[in-house]
Amino acid sequence: MSDPLDTLYKDPMAAGACGMMLAFHANANPDKPAVISPFGDMTFARLNGQANRLVRALRARGIKSGDAVALVCGNRAEFISVMQACLRSGIRLTPINWHLTGDEIGYIVDNCEAKVFIAEGRFGAAISAAAALAKNATIKLSIDGHIDGFEDFAEFVATAGPDDISDPTLGGSMLYTSGTTGRPKGVFRVPVPGDQPALGIAIRDTAKFNPADDIALLTGPAYHAAPFAINISLPLASGLGIIMMDKWDAEQTLRLIDQHKATHTHMVATMFHRLLRLPEEVRAKYDLSSMRWLIHGAAPCPVHVKQAMIDWLGPVVYEYYAATEGGNFFIDSHQWLKKPGSVGQPAGQQRVVVMNERGDEVAPNESGTVYFEAPTAGRFEYFKAPEKTEEAYRNNFFTMGDIGYFDTDGYLFLSGRNAETIISGGVNIYPQEIDDILLQHPDVHEVCTIGIPDDEWGESVLSVVETKAGVTNSDALGDSLLAFAKERLPGFKTPRRIDFGDDLPRMPTGKIQRHKVRAKYWEQAGRKI
Repeated sequence: MSDPLDTLYKDPMAAGACGMMLAFHANANPDKPAVISPFGDMTFARLNGQANRLVRALRARGIKSGDAVALVCGNRAEFISVMQACLRSGIRLTPINWHLTGDEIGYIVDNCEAKVFIAEGRFGAAISAAAALAKNATIKLSIDGHIDGFEDFAEFVATAGPDDISDPTLGGSMLYTSGTTGRPKGVFRVPVPGDQPALGIAIRDTAKFNPADDIALLTGPAYHAAPFAINISLPLASGLGIIMMDKWDAEQTLRLIDQHKATHTHMVATMFHRLLRLPEEVRAKYDLSSMRWLIHGAAPCPVHVKQAMIDWLGPVVYEYYAATEGGNFFIDSHQWLKKPGSVGQPAGQQRVVVMNERGDEVAPNESGTVYFEAPTAGRFEYFKAPEKTEEAYRNNFFTMGDIGYFDTDGYLFLSGRNAETIISGGVNIYPQEIDDILLQHPDVHEVCTIGIPDDEWGESVLSVVETKAGVTNSDALGDSLLAFAKERLPGFKTPRRIDFGDDLPRMPTGKIQRHKVRAKYWEQAGRKI
C-alpha cells in the first residue's frame, strides 16, 4: 500500500466514500467472504479486484473522473463492485430502481448524463426500451444475461488487471427521488473529502462494527438510499461481509440471521409488520441473539409495532429520520421507550426548525413543516432542475415536505407529510403519474390518487375515480380499471383499490384538492394527518 492510502485509511468514513477501504480489508483478509448472495459469493480480494478491473477497463474506453455511470442491478456482488469502482475513480454513480418501466429508467439514464449504462440481464425487456433513450451512454454492459446492444460485463472487466489503482479519486453517487411534481429528480452534491455527517457518525458509533465477528444482512434493494449507505457502504468500509437477500421474505430473514449469526441490518416498518405476523412457533424456531443493531427508517412506524419489536429483540432497535436530500435525526431504543413515537433529536449541530405557512418558527407542540438548515459543504441541489431546488429551500433551510412538531424536550414527532406524496413500504410514489394513466381509460372523467392508512405498508395506493356521463359504476368496472393500470405501471405504483366519486373537491382554478380527498379517508380510519 502506498503512503497516501495509509493516511486515507485512518478515516473510515472518508475512505469508505472513496471506495478504497475495501482494498485495505482485501489486503488484510483476502479470503474473507465480502458478499454472500443467491447469485454467488465473493471474497474481499475478488470483489476488490473486480472493482479495480472495472476502473481500468472504463478508463481504457475514455471514461474519466467526473463522468457518470447508471446501474440497474439487483442485490448481487456486481452491484457492489460497480459501486466501489465508481467511488474510487471520481465517477458519479446513479443506481436505478429496477421496478420502473423502460421509459422511466431511460429518462433517468439520460437525465443523469450517464456515459456508461450497466444492467442485469433479467431486466432485459425494460432495459432495451430504456437504452433507446440513453443517448449519452456509449458503453453498455450486461450482467449475467444477454441484452441486445450490450457487451458482456464479465468479459469487459476481464480485459484489465486486478491490482489496486495507484490514483484513487473521490467519487460519489446521485440517487433519484420522486417529488410531488414531475419526473424523478437527481439529488446532486459535490463530494467533500473527509466529510462526516453527524447522522453517519451516530450510526457508526452505535453500530460498533467489529470485522472480526460481525456480518450485515441486506434486506432491502441496494438501489435505495438507506440500504446503499447503511447496509452496504458503512459495513463494507468497516470490514464486514454482507449477506444480500434478492427478495425479502419474513421467515427467510430469520433463517439467515440464525444461519450466519448476522449482527446488523436495516429494515422498514412494513418488514416489522410481516415479521410480527409470523406464527409464534415459526419465530421461536430461530436464534436471533446475534442481532445487536437493527436500524429502521424511510417511513413512519406505528408505536405498537415498534414496541413489539423491542419487546421481541430487546433494546437493539434504532431509528433515523432522513431522506436522500439530507436529515439528521436519530434515536435508540432506550430514548424511544421514554418518548414513544418520536424520531429523536437532531444529531450534531445542524439546526432543524418547524415553520408555519408564513415561514415563522412555531412553538413546541405546534405542528408545521419540518425544515433543515442547509450545510455549508455538500449542499444538495436537484440535478438540472434549479426551479425545484429553489422550491425546496427557504432562507437557507430545506424541507422534505414532512409535517411534525417538537415537544418541550426537543424530540421531534412526525404527524403527517405533504399530501402529494404517497410513502408505501418506505418508497415514494408520485400520485399524478397514476392519475395520468387512469385518465387514458375511455370511461374515466377525473381521478385523484392518494395514500390511505395501511397497517402493513404505512400507506397503500387508492384511486378515486369520477366516470364519464352515462357510465355505470360497478365492481366490474373497478376491476377493469385496476387491470388497465397494472398493464401500464410498475406493481408498487398500481392502485390496490378503486373507489368511485361524483364530486371531487376542486380549487377555483379547477385543480382537484388532493389533500381534502385524502383527509376524508384518514378521518374514516381514525387517523390524524
